[in-house]
This record gives sequence, structure tokens and C-alpha cells, in this order.
Amino acid sequence: MSREVVVTGFGVRTAFGAGADAVREGVFDGRPAFRPITRFDTTPYRTAVAAAYGPLAPLREVLAEVALAAAGMAALPKGARAAVLVGTAGDFTGLTGFWRAAESPGDTAETVPAWQAGALANELGVRGPRLAFTNACVASATAVVHACSLIASGRAEIAVCAGGYLVEEENLAKFGSGLALSHDGMVRPFCADRSGLLLGDGAAAVVLESAESARSRGARPLAALTGWGAAADAHHVARPHPKGVGLATAARRALSRAGDPQIDYVNAHGTATRHNDPAETRGLRTVLGPDADSVPVSSTKSTTGHLLEASGVVELVITLLAIRDGALPPTAGFTEPDPGCDLDWVPNRPRRAEIRRAMTINAAFGGANTALVLERA
Repeated sequence: MSREVVVTGFGVRTAFGAGADAVREGVFDGRPAFRPITRFDTTPYRTAVAAAYGPLAPLREVLAEVALAAAGMAALPKGARAAVLVGTAGDFTGLTGFWRAAESPGDTAETVPAWQAGALANELGVRGPRLAFTNACVASATAVVHACSLIASGRAEIAVCAGGYLVEEENLAKFGSGLALSHDGMVRPFCADRSGLLLGDGAAAVVLESAESARSRGARPLAALTGWGAAADAHHVARPHPKGVGLATAARRALSRAGDPQIDYVNAHGTATRHNDPAETRGLRTVLGPDADSVPVSSTKSTTGHLLEASGVVELVITLLAIRDGALPPTAGFTEPDPGCDLDWVPNRPRRAEIRRAMTINAAFGGANTALVLERA
């Protein structure tokens, strides 16, 4: 029998600052965080703008900050048995460092993702499995999916899921050379004049546990994570299936697990790229069916930037706040809608709404897709 999964704590940091209030004042007010990058020389690159502030901090420290905040909110004691699952590519050399032997010179907890999961568990003082996920922009969402499966099946009682990305030169160069970055310093998801994405600093952590565990500890559930799904369409190395097949499959699986509920809000992947937005729209229309015209959908990347590996867990926290606050975060910078993107995008201004259930979706290179369904506790 599948057990109920609940969220009992979270920590979050974006370019707006640390904590829920910073998210409310930035993301929910529809205030884009994009500024000229000052932490490194941007002269060689096509774009000099991101949602990044100040010098580049060690990612390990930022992950520890949000994880400790989540553990504190959940009143998770030192010495508890809890799985730790991290979605990240590490700092700078993470993509190659992950495959090097741990004894290789130069490898540190900052460069190897697997070490980051272990270091984070040690920082929290918890015992249990330690896993790292490096599958690009669904990495931290995949960590959540896997944690939910562990808890629902009885293989774990508690899991701490975290993800982080901080703007650095390697990915700025890669996305710039692929002509994926916005050329005007703004991110306009689903608009006719969109020109691409911008990167952003982000990290978040959530404490997930079985409802039985929360009750036995006296922990207060913030929301129930009732549905989760993952799928790969393998259509193209960098482009989604034009009909959003993978996204629709992941979303259907999440909704089916949640009991096919009425969804009141969708936090979209919404990268403001030419191929993603219409494919995502078609996928959502397939999943939502007759309700597609009435369900509000927004992209919070229009304010935070694209957080790459951190996207899934940061946007899960944003979706949790939407449910708890009864507020829809807007798609900021919205101008003329793209005729191929014909949903209610909550343009420019936040909106009050009764949100009982919400879904957040993410996609990544290689056709990977995830969907998570949250329900008010």
C-alpha cells in the first residue's frame, strides 16, 4: 500500500535573497531579478546579464544553508535517519569531475556532485542513503521523484531533497554559443517576441516524510506531495518533442498517482525559448483537456532566471507558497502572446486564487521530463 508523502520543511535562496519572504517580494510581485553580471568578466560572451548577485559563493555552502533551514523548519533532529538526495552538477568542473576517482588530485566536495550529497548529509548530521542526480534541468526534481518513491514504498521515512545552481562562466558560454540566451536582458515566456532564457542563482531544499513519520514526530505538514511522474521522449538532444509528448506523459503519471484531481495552477517549465514554449503548451493542453482554457499557468523563470539543476526544487517551493498564500505568481515581462501559446499565463501581475492542488513541471536536454503534484495540507 502506498503511503502519503508530506512536506514538513523547506529552505530557499534565489537572486532575491534567502527565505520565503524574498521569494514573495520578488517572484510573486513579478519583479525580474536580471542585472549585469559582476562576478566574472563577461567580455568573451554573447550575454552579460543574469539573475546573479555578488561574488560566486561555494555551492556547498549555499546548499548547506537551505538544507539547514529546511531541517530547522521540520524540526529534524541531528542523528535522524534520513535519505539525502541532491540535484546538481557541482561547481565548475562537476560535469567531468563526477566521473573522476574520488582520490584524484583536485577533487573536492565543491566539484564532485556525489561528494556534495555526502557533505550535505554530514552537515545535517543525518544517517541514510546519499544520492546525487546530474540529469540537467530536472536533476533536483528527479531527486524529489525518487524520494517520494522511497517514502511511498516504505523504504525510507524521511528524505531531504536539495538542488543548487549558481551562475558561472561555463554554462553562460554554452547557452550563449547555442543562441539560447535572451538578447535584450529580459525573459518573456510564451510571448511572440521572446528571445530566450537567462540564467539565475538558485538553491532550495525540502524535507519530505511519510505522514505517519510526521505525526509521530509532531511535525506539521505544509502540504502533501500526492503525485509524481517522470518520462523521457528522447526526441532530440536539446529540443522537446513538438507536441510535448514527454511532458504530457510525466504529467499524466503524476496526476494518475494523485487520483486525477482538478488542478488549480501549473508552474510551467517556461524557458522562453522558441521550441520549448509551444511544445509545452501543446503538452499541457493534452493533459488538461477541456480545463486547459481555465487553469492558470505561469513561468517563474521570468523573474528568477533558469536555475538549471536547481529548477525543480526551487519551483516546488514556489508552488508550495502559491498554495499556502492563495496567490498566483505572474509571468513577468509579458507582452504580445504567441498564437501558438494560448493558455492563461497570469501576465505581469500576481492574482489571488483559491489553490487546492497545483502541479509543477520541468524538462531537460535529452527529452527528460518531470511533474510533481502538491495538495494543500
